[in-house]
Amino acid sequence: MAANGADLVIDVHGLNKHFGAHHVVKDLALTVRRGEIFGFLGPNGSGKTTTIRMLCGLLTPDSGEGTCLGYDILREPREIKRHVGYMTQRFSFWEDLTIRENLAFVARMYGMPERKARVEQALTHLGLADRATQLAGALSGGWKQRLALAACLLHEPDLLLLDEPTAGVDPKARREFWEELHALSARGITVLVSTHYMDEAERCHKLAYILSGTMLAQGTADEVIASQALVTWAVRGGDLASLAVTLRELSAVEQVAAFGTALHVTGSEADALRQSLAPFMNDPALQWQEVAPSLEDVFIHLMNRAQATGPVVAH
Repeated sequence: MAANGADLVIDVHGLNKHFGAHHVVKDLALTVRRGEIFGFLGPNGSGKTTTIRMLCGLLTPDSGEGTCLGYDILREPREIKRHVGYMTQRFSFWEDLTIRENLAFVARMYGMPERKARVEQALTHLGLADRATQLAGALSGGWKQRLALAACLLHEPDLLLLDEPTAGVDPKARREFWEELHALSARGITVLVSTHYMDEAERCHKLAYILSGTMLAQGTADEVIASQALVTWAVRGGDLASLAVTLRELSAVEQVAAFGTALHVTGSEADALRQSLAPFMNDPALQWQEVAPSLEDVFIHLMNRAQATGPVVAH
């Protein structure tokens, strides 16, 4: 791998990409260090996949600069591809081939030495050995996910780019997948993973939120939450469905969301929010408690503010 004294695996600035008149990625900057699991969040169409493809050399930015794995993203995309494992959103292997045959084909595509041994090692490492002769088309979502990850790791990449890898996968398989990602991170492999799931975002060392091609926030989960200084109250008891309708009409209330048997009521101005809620706090049928804002609260706040006033970037 090319030298990188700062130990930054991804270091890009000012990335822009257009598709016709559509400005998909706007002046994006991103830094990811070796061994980090970096979560990339945002709604569909926000520019996550386009960014990932620019980072791994599949798309050329219209403007901007930077490096991935120490290689220039504009001048050395071929070198980047040699050291990156890219897992796409959709299962893209041959369903009429077995697990072993799929991995053997990928190994031949990369021109790997000792292909048979590498395939058997991948089967064992990801728990696929007992299913090696099973057709890929007959696999569940979780096993297809393991096959895709095994294929990404065959050529021993330094960086994994995973585009919504757990979509449609059951909770047990998702948890096992994330345990594997943390094991890879402990070996020094860097992971950039896009996801819609808040629990997965909290498993990342750092994360970023992108909306309409603009990076709105990045840092650790605690840093992202603290950057917005939101205040959240939980309320239980009474007719919560009717209460939610009433609370949403208050100017100091930005969000009202149901969480199990409680409502979470969130605003960005602590004093104004408490004054607005004071009459309801005097109701003996309701129990109020101030709670820590969640990542979900923060991301909805960022989305709503960006849609109302244009993006406000948080660091």
